[in-house]
Amino acid sequence: MTVPKTSDRGRYHHGDLKEAVLDTAVKVIAEHGLSGFSLAEASRRLGVTVAAPYRHFADRDEVLVALALRAVDRLSAALEAETGEAGEPAEAGETSAAAERLADCARGYVRFAATNRSLYLVLLNSTLDKSRYTELQDAGQRIGGVFLQPALELCDQDAAAAQQLVIAIIATTQGYAAMVLDGTFGPGSDAVDTATTQAANAVFALVRGRAALGRP
Repeated sequence: MTVPKTSDRGRYHHGDLKEAVLDTAVKVIAEHGLSGFSLAEASRRLGVTVAAPYRHFADRDEVLVALALRAVDRLSAALEAETGEAGEPAEAGETSAAAERLADCARGYVRFAATNRSLYLVLLNSTLDKSRYTELQDAGQRIGGVFLQPALELCDQDAAAAQQLVIAIIATTQGYAAMVLDGTFGPGSDAVDTATTQAANAVFALVRGRAALGRP
């Protein structure tokens, strides 16, 4: 029987190797980016054999999928915490409230990216085959759904118009997230505050000009 090992680089309790691999992957990605992560490196840091992680993951991609799903859970919670309404619809006629919720979603999204860099990078990992991992498609719809409800309210339940607005808002928000990660707004919490404020302002601009999104 193989006895689980520990080292000064990483510790885990017997039976928790799966979660330990995921936690270690987050640290490796934070230090070296997605390209720097491998199961071999995770094994080295945890002080286990190279074969040990394969009891839980078929390959590197399965680790990244598990991390992406963890990212979705945490991002969803962050968006709901930012809006403070957990996706509840506004009363009839409260279009400004719906717009504020969309802006809150943008703030929460950018803040999540800034404070959870590794998970955010995995979430956007375009190399994962979404036709193979259908749970990733469902995860993407889950995030989009948080934005969609207030967009439907703003667009009088016009699904096509709401979808156009959501796509524009998410694309814009992802742009601000990328910029804060690249250091465009500088270092520290002030940079995050600046990025979230500007992302929210951009959302309000898109809401005001949403009619133009449907132009041929």
